[in-house]
Amino acid sequence: MAPSPDVDMVAMSIMDSTMTAMCREMGIVLMKTSYSTIFNEALDFTCALASPGGEMIAQAEFCPSMIGGVPLLVRSCVKEIPLEQLEPGDVIVHNDPYRGGLHCPEHTLIKPVFVDGEIMGLAMTIGHLQEIGGMVPGAFAGEATEIFQEGLRVPPVFIKKRGKDVEEVWKLMLANVRTPRFNYGDLRALIAGVDVGEKRLAEMITKYGKDVFRKNISDLLDYSETRMRAEIGAIPDGVYRFSDQVEDDGIEKRSFTIKVAVHVQGDELVVDYTGTSPQARGPINATLGVSYSAAYNGILHITDETIPTNSGCFRPIRVVSPPGTVLNVDYPAPEVGGNTETHCKIAGAVIGAMSQAVPEKTMAAEGATHTNFVFGGTNADTGEAFVCYAIELSGWGGRSFADGNDATDSINGNCRVVPVEVFETRFPWETESYELVQDSGGAGRHRGGLSTRRTIRSLNTEITGSQMSDRHRNRPWGLYGGEPGGLAGTWYRAANTTEWRTIDDAFGKVSPSKWSNVTIHPGDTIRFQTPGGGGWGEPKERAHEQVKEDLREGYISAAHARGAYGLDSAGDD
Repeated sequence: MAPSPDVDMVAMSIMDSTMTAMCREMGIVLMKTSYSTIFNEALDFTCALASPGGEMIAQAEFCPSMIGGVPLLVRSCVKEIPLEQLEPGDVIVHNDPYRGGLHCPEHTLIKPVFVDGEIMGLAMTIGHLQEIGGMVPGAFAGEATEIFQEGLRVPPVFIKKRGKDVEEVWKLMLANVRTPRFNYGDLRALIAGVDVGEKRLAEMITKYGKDVFRKNISDLLDYSETRMRAEIGAIPDGVYRFSDQVEDDGIEKRSFTIKVAVHVQGDELVVDYTGTSPQARGPINATLGVSYSAAYNGILHITDETIPTNSGCFRPIRVVSPPGTVLNVDYPAPEVGGNTETHCKIAGAVIGAMSQAVPEKTMAAEGATHTNFVFGGTNADTGEAFVCYAIELSGWGGRSFADGNDATDSINGNCRVVPVEVFETRFPWETESYELVQDSGGAGRHRGGLSTRRTIRSLNTEITGSQMSDRHRNRPWGLYGGEPGGLAGTWYRAANTTEWRTIDDAFGKVSPSKWSNVTIHPGDTIRFQTPGGGGWGEPKERAHEQVKEDLREGYISAAHARGAYGLDSAGDD
């Protein structure tokens, strides 16, 4: 691990930490200037810096699903807009999943960083716009059967040229969405982010000099690669296999299998998805960028977190993803759920496979769903359209050394939940209850994290709702004798009634977890429950003091303590 004699570790570390701080500042500006809750509350975006060749050189701790897609996004952009065509002040916008993107809602903004007339880098923001047109408000059409139903696709085009807005592009993008004012504000926030990144990176390069910058960036990428190779080299050679399922695609009532084989040889590994189900008719398919990003995500979770996260980390990792499958979809199939519901199961399957080699570094299944609920309508007071993309928090899996985290966003999101007070202020809902779900964490030596349950009632206007979720039928798996986590569910209760019904029963949908365009009337109530995390290790091996503490805190019931852990209601053996 000793660095090469010509590597200045101090200078390299200073540049690395400085660029990471730049990316964090980009994110703060984006959050503070955005209009929609998906940005200013949930933080569903990421900010990064890249080399002109497309290698990610720095990023901040925002949304993991976007990080692994950066190199492919840049390479796809420069194929259509070569670097020599770029000028100072240019900004490119791009969201096409079939041109290297992840899914339609995520828009990538790229701004070149010029120093003395030479492109030295690229500032990037990637953000999930909560409204992009398509067949449902909020973009998550659980019953889409083609990409054209999922919203406006934008190939790499200039949204700003030489510092001035390209009016035609703005008009085209804003004419195709239900909430043009909010989209305008959120796009301006994404642009503000790249403006900050461009300014700060140019200042640093000017301070240290272009040659010093190039040298230290090359060293930094090599350093990350070397450290990742050392991590992989410590894993026993072998082929480690695992599989998981997406319970349905919203169109057909059948499951789709994700197969993973991780081949470890020396200081390199290959993540192979051969044997995965053919692509679905519905929107659970993942693009190649998602499959790459999910593989990186899984490996980063079992390796040293102090390794600088840049393209150097990815060099020892290869991905094999056969085309025409759920994990490498062919045009023009739908794919909006691939980056939310499928990504987390891919990353989880990679971790599950590696549990056979390095059990002490892995965890049982997390909820692996964001319980994406999107809705829209017309504000009864102002007459303006509103749209929201809301997520819920699930339980994470138990680990060899600790219980799973309660109420945490899935592994590919790292997003926050919109606070109840903000949610009720911005949208015509009343939150009747929001709570942890008792007994939802899978029993184990280290139990899974608890899930959440939220009940909301529509107030004064008709709302059109859609959902993209999972784990309503398949429980999150446990490891080493740990029990599965609790199931998710969505229920509907019409106004002036007491009966709770699943969405598929109430509205005649194929799937209880993936559906589109349900009309919610004033007074109607919806309840969302997320899945709990799987347990790790045999439940009977859990320390009785921990079980008693869970009982006192209300995390588990007396019946669960008795049935799963062998304790009676008084907490005795």
